[in-house]
Amino acid sequence: MPPAPPGQRIGLFGGSFDPPHEGHRLVARVVLRRLRLDRLWWIVTPGNPLKDHGRLAPLSERVALSRALVGGDRRIVVTAFEAAHRIRYTADTLELVTSRRPNARFVWIMGADSLRSFHRWQDWKRIAAMMPLAVVDRPGSTLSVLSSPAALRLEGHRIPERDAARLASLDPPAWVFLTGPRSAQSSTTLRRLQDSLS
Repeated sequence: MPPAPPGQRIGLFGGSFDPPHEGHRLVARVVLRRLRLDRLWWIVTPGNPLKDHGRLAPLSERVALSRALVGGDRRIVVTAFEAAHRIRYTADTLELVTSRRPNARFVWIMGADSLRSFHRWQDWKRIAAMMPLAVVDRPGSTLSVLSSPAALRLEGHRIPERDAARLASLDPPAWVFLTGPRSAQSSTTLRRLQDSLS
């Protein structure tokens, strides 16, 4: 697990990143700027219980591709610590992170497409109670995501987008919906393209 000096504001951006793409990097850069984060942990997960990828690319390959995509941006730390702890669910990741790095201020980062299905995640209410959430808009997701079960349940804890820079200092539950530049790229589409070419 990466270091986290006391008081540091850190975004946790988890996913299978199979493969990582420019849309992921755009999300990372947007949240670093809009949330005024000191660091972003790009967490490459062993797998996603809600997605059936068929054959997932090896973890080491996904980590290497993520590091290459991030390039020299020292604010972004690519890590795969979940595998060493045999973690499958986000709630367990957040519990581990907050217990091991109790003096940092963490924010969980997710795409709007993930919020749409957030109510199906294992212990999603516990996730929302452990850490502020930043939801980044994705093409075609804006209207449906804001009327999703989780968004409606958490509506009273949503802060205005203009206050996004305060999110890391707020006690959960708290969340913000970030609009702005979006990428239409998706890992699913890129995998299908790779499969069709092989």
